[in-house]
Amino acid sequence: MVAKISYGSSLFGALAYNGEKVNEGVAKILETNKVFSPANGTHDISACMQDFMAYMPSHVLTKKPVIHISLNPHPDDRLTDEQFSAIAREYIEKMGYANQPFIVYKHEDIDRHHLHIVTLAVDERGKKINDGNNFYTSTRILKELEQKYGLIPAQMRKEKEVFRLQKVCYGDGENLKKQLASVIKPAAKFYHCPSFKEYRALLSTYNICVEEVKGEMYGKPYNGLVYFATDDKGKKVGNPFKASLFGKSTGYAAIEKRFSLSKKQIAEKKVTEPTKRAVLQTLGETYHRDKFVSLLKAKGIDTVLRLTDEGRIYGATFIDHRTGCVLNGSRMGKGLSANALQEHFTLPYADEKPIPFTLHTEETVQEHSVVQGDNENPSFGLGLLNPSGQAVNAEEEDFIRKMKRRKKRKGKGRTM
Repeated sequence: MVAKISYGSSLFGALAYNGEKVNEGVAKILETNKVFSPANGTHDISACMQDFMAYMPSHVLTKKPVIHISLNPHPDDRLTDEQFSAIAREYIEKMGYANQPFIVYKHEDIDRHHLHIVTLAVDERGKKINDGNNFYTSTRILKELEQKYGLIPAQMRKEKEVFRLQKVCYGDGENLKKQLASVIKPAAKFYHCPSFKEYRALLSTYNICVEEVKGEMYGKPYNGLVYFATDDKGKKVGNPFKASLFGKSTGYAAIEKRFSLSKKQIAEKKVTEPTKRAVLQTLGETYHRDKFVSLLKAKGIDTVLRLTDEGRIYGATFIDHRTGCVLNGSRMGKGLSANALQEHFTLPYADEKPIPFTLHTEETVQEHSVVQGDNENPSFGLGLLNPSGQAVNAEEEDFIRKMKRRKKRKGKGRTM
């Protein structure tokens, strides 16, 4: 969510701007304090002006006593009026204006519904309310609100505007190392990958493969990472590059630390909520796998499906470029596990309307507690080469083992 704070001298201008939208039917009043609001949904700008002026002293010690604030959630954040009201009241209270006269408007003239708040920057004695650190205070409050209400973080969007990740293209004449660095460095910094499997899935969408290397150096165990370029089918091309060539931030120790931090953030801050909501809504729109992937891509979410030779799904990772979260489906609940997705896409419902999914708050809390209870231990390493490692989905491993046993039984049957 993004906030814009403007100070001005014209109270009438701020009220008229919002009041006209209310009277035109493209905005509504959600909250007021010390200001009368008609029950018929109209806005009497003159009467409202008089209510504000009752709290405006004759001698004001500042040239700009009026504050006009806009709060702008991400377009994909679908909030009810009650949620908008709660967010506005909490923001106003934490900013220190709870005892001031104010009006909260909800603008609906564009698809991205947003809030406007008009209040006074001076108290009844004409003294300006302390606003020396308003920018930093507002930024901190917005982060708290994003976490509390499961909103898409604004900071991630701003930082990602600085760079644009491009797929690595081997053989196009551009320096390959430079291409790899332009993806690996920002990906390691800005995306939340709680495990190596999810980190690897993220890089695969940019034609990059990363592998774990273990060995011994001077009698001590050594753990490292190497990066490869791949073609569009995931086949390695060219020579490998050691992580040390791209700096410490892309090495084994830094990435492992990043996994632990991301896991903690995902568990504590509930940043998975927007991704889960979008994936469940999209599942409710189609039973066709390819259409499901394309619909999610249009929403800013890439889907990496791991398939057996027979085309069966045994793993799924969702990369939400809006929030920076990279999540295996099972991390968001059983309904998004590999088996659940496979069943959804193979049942004979092609010509039927999908059953809508419902996202329950209690279920979400339980799922986060499951993530918090994960026994991943950084001292065990990244776990890429260890089937029982915590970074590997247990359900996926169970499926792989079953498939291997089936192949063995088929092989024995042929020899007999």
